[in-house]
Amino acid sequence: MTPLCEYVSLRGSTRFRNGWTVLALLALVAAPALAQRSFTIQDALGIASVYDPQLSPDGELVVYVVSRIDLDGNKSESRIHGVPFAGGDPAPLTREGRSASHPRFSPDGSELAFLSSGEGDKTQIWLLPLAGGEARVLSRLPAGVSSFSWAPDGSALAVVSMDPDPHEPKDGQEPEPRPLVIDRRQFKRDGQGYLENRRRHIYLVDVSDGSHEQKTFGPYDDGSPVFSPDGSELVFVSVRPEKGDPDATDNSDLFLIPRTAGETSEPVRLTSNLGPDRSPVFSPDGDWVLHTGNRKPELIWYATEHLYALNRTTDEIVQVAAGLDRNLSNPRFGAGGAVFALLEDSGNQHLASLSLSADAAPDRVIAGERVVRDIEAVGDRVVGVAATVDRPPEVIAWSRGSEPRRLTRENEALFAAVNLGAVERITFPSSDGTEIQGFVTKPPGFEEGRRYPTILWIHGGPVAQYSTSFQSTWQLFAANGYLVVAANPRGSSGRGEAFSHAIWADWGNLDYEDVNAAVDHVIERGWADPERLGVGGWSYGGILTNYVITKTTRFHAAVSGSSETEYRAAYGNDHYQLEWELELGLPWENPELYNRLSPISRVHHVTTPTLVLCGEKDWNVPLSQSENLYQSLRRLGVPTQLIIYPGQSHGIRLPSFQKDRYERYLAWFNRFLKSADAATDESSR
Repeated sequence: MTPLCEYVSLRGSTRFRNGWTVLALLALVAAPALAQRSFTIQDALGIASVYDPQLSPDGELVVYVVSRIDLDGNKSESRIHGVPFAGGDPAPLTREGRSASHPRFSPDGSELAFLSSGEGDKTQIWLLPLAGGEARVLSRLPAGVSSFSWAPDGSALAVVSMDPDPHEPKDGQEPEPRPLVIDRRQFKRDGQGYLENRRRHIYLVDVSDGSHEQKTFGPYDDGSPVFSPDGSELVFVSVRPEKGDPDATDNSDLFLIPRTAGETSEPVRLTSNLGPDRSPVFSPDGDWVLHTGNRKPELIWYATEHLYALNRTTDEIVQVAAGLDRNLSNPRFGAGGAVFALLEDSGNQHLASLSLSADAAPDRVIAGERVVRDIEAVGDRVVGVAATVDRPPEVIAWSRGSEPRRLTRENEALFAAVNLGAVERITFPSSDGTEIQGFVTKPPGFEEGRRYPTILWIHGGPVAQYSTSFQSTWQLFAANGYLVVAANPRGSSGRGEAFSHAIWADWGNLDYEDVNAAVDHVIERGWADPERLGVGGWSYGGILTNYVITKTTRFHAAVSGSSETEYRAAYGNDHYQLEWELELGLPWENPELYNRLSPISRVHHVTTPTLVLCGEKDWNVPLSQSENLYQSLRRLGVPTQLIIYPGQSHGIRLPSFQKDRYERYLAWFNRFLKSADAATDESSR
């Protein structure tokens, strides 16, 4: 690992202390003179992902993670970097060739703990002394570590780890084939595979020798452990119903155990509402536990995420800013009892400051056309990452009475060399008059009065939002001559609970009308060529694409990525058993509803050439659903291809496959929207 001398030098650096606004203006002024080429697939994959900034206890140093793709090696690597809060030259702190993540300062600031697999196959906790020296591996849990937090005295860490696999072969032994014995209601998860009876539990790891002791037990998955300020107690999140099957609900609660807890200790339930509670954080004096959650479990992901504060003395729970109908997340305590949280709103996400009261009004201390996330606070100092439509996330610093400052520019050299398409907000009425918001990305060199081939690109979710955050896919399409329209239809987040809930048990109706209206809007503006329209998306973006092509023939090419088509067959095949039951009921009790909503029921109306893609091991939206769509289109004579990415789950992680997916998107749209053979392809359908 990098010796500390490289890190300590960050304290004295004074370069690049310009404010956020000045840096942004300089970038905009310099861009036209420096930009010489179009945005490419290699650029999209070459963007550094910057995330998880952390502040040292004295508020002087910031560490963060930078992840980059190595196309030649067909892998990605994450390294921890550091930079002074005051600004200066960032420097890597961890060695090249070993991925590292989840950096966390020790309470006295003398060490940095982080996660890395090192040279093994299990992720463990490593410790880097900040006075100089090499990092050393600390934990040796059999199943590795997924997350951790420090005890206030620095003597231990609360760790989340899976139960050991009793069938894991010992060193040098070959695994023996065995049947999987399944008896859980929730029996699979995307990225995890089939779920047996191993669970995630909380352990304490001793910093002096790396020994560990299990603290939670039973047929439950536990996570998000945090110590009380005096270190005597731990609060964690778990789904532990007072009766019934834990797999039959997602109603997580906060629980408390003493630090000395053993197997016979019964966790104390701190919350008991019917909806999920999560993301606990103690106030510095220990009097409050801040957390997020909702009180409408029947609405599953359509419910607004609120902020709550539990008074440890009275057990009273206060809903902070109770009248706010917007999602709040990532709560943190600042100086003087102030609360910071992220506030999602209409395509943006802002840093808000609030007081601990029901009638609190959020003060958006970092607002504007940007997306802020991953915040951490020490006193009145806050770090996070922020993105805009023309720049991916970079670390920012903010303190009371000042403007946010950008501390990193990991991607500045790349973006100085490329022309980007201008991104413009749009607002337009849907077919019933409902106001819908979205974004249009114009090709570089856009000419008013000229109509461009246009791609409607649909977001996943359905409860998510397109935002003022950089989108590689939009820019890649724009660089290849396409106008890109991206709407936030009903079902999206950022506009309140009723807006999200509008598509409840009625997918492909109002949201279809809304995205279709987005295309009408850009045609009316004179930007889009109605004879060269494409549509596509991934996950729910692929699902809504399926609705689009079964309801209209206006699109001349489609991309359906990781979608679902036949919902009765999806039940028990994907990992959403609980969500299907809550929204549509049991498939054998409501077969008509399942059939009516399934795009496959209208697949005979499709004439749009459709590219179908999915990961082989996608258990979020399983491959069998994409195979269903492909086989149906192939049988109907609609031009189609099925692309399967071996070994991949819902998120396509292998860099060569990410590159291939971009290439196939462009080749498919070019073939049917731009090539000389497009007319022939259309007439032969």
